[in-house]
Amino acid sequence: MNKQILITIVITATLTFFGTLLFLHYNHEITGHAEHHDEHVDEHGKKHSPDLSYSPEILKEFDIQIGTVSGGVLEEIIDLPGEIQIDPDRLAHVTPRFDGIVKEVFKQIGDRVKKDELLAIIESNESLTPYELRSSIEGIVIDMHFTKGETTQGPDHFFAVADLSKVWVNLSVYQKYLPRFSIGQTVNILLSSDIPPVSGKISYISPTLDENTRTATARVILKNKGSKFRPGQFITGQVVVNRTNCEIIIPKTALEMINDQQVIFVRDEHGFEPVQVKIGKDNNHSVEILSGLMSGEKYVKKGGFILKAQLEKGSFGGGHSH
Repeated sequence: MNKQILITIVITATLTFFGTLLFLHYNHEITGHAEHHDEHVDEHGKKHSPDLSYSPEILKEFDIQIGTVSGGVLEEIIDLPGEIQIDPDRLAHVTPRFDGIVKEVFKQIGDRVKKDELLAIIESNESLTPYELRSSIEGIVIDMHFTKGETTQGPDHFFAVADLSKVWVNLSVYQKYLPRFSIGQTVNILLSSDIPPVSGKISYISPTLDENTRTATARVILKNKGSKFRPGQFITGQVVVNRTNCEIIIPKTALEMINDQQVIFVRDEHGFEPVQVKIGKDNNHSVEILSGLMSGEKYVKKGGFILKAQLEKGSFGGGHSH
């Protein structure tokens, strides 16, 4: 009886031992498979950034703009300070021929006049005969020193009439830039950030430098429709000194920094992922991409900082992630 019990105990222990080994082996395989799956998901998520996949509504809500990678022309631009000035050939100082008494004044500052239009009537001190003072050009009265009843005294009394249909833009060119400037180059004239630039071409570069500023003058002549440009106004002139055909060119707003690397968020079937890029030439607005992007790819051209923040957080505003 004791022998049978001993045999039963041995068999039970043997079955328990091998059963435990089998269970442990099976459990290890299941756990290993799950860990492998999790690693794959992590790697897959890291590569394709599934947490950065958003609906069109979310993109619109956060003003995330998508573009298509393509080539273009990169303009190398130099910014120069400048000033709007009157063309001296379009400015007339109308002065009285003889000293006398101002009998009538017909025009004031800001009035438009035609050529030969009457400005004032003056009575000569010598002949006591009135004579007419007329404009020698068509334009606008920008200055005057005439008052009814006063005595005129040569050049101290005058009407300044300017034809502002065209104006000069005089740009100050620093010495280091002079070798890169030439007549005929395109210049974008910026009045302010909220007004579109006006394009013109350099028509003159001074052969000497200003003694005080040590700069040369580059001149652009612009049509002044609607009196948009006002003499004395300071502007910025963006001079295009070189053009480069680039296989891939994108706006600078697309660039983001992640782990001290320049990246662009590229869109594929999995969502958005940051892709490291190598940049080439650039200007104030655009940059050439030497590697990292392919023509035709979709990318975030504006609003990438939102994706960067969500990538670091791992979520999109508490449940907006898709």
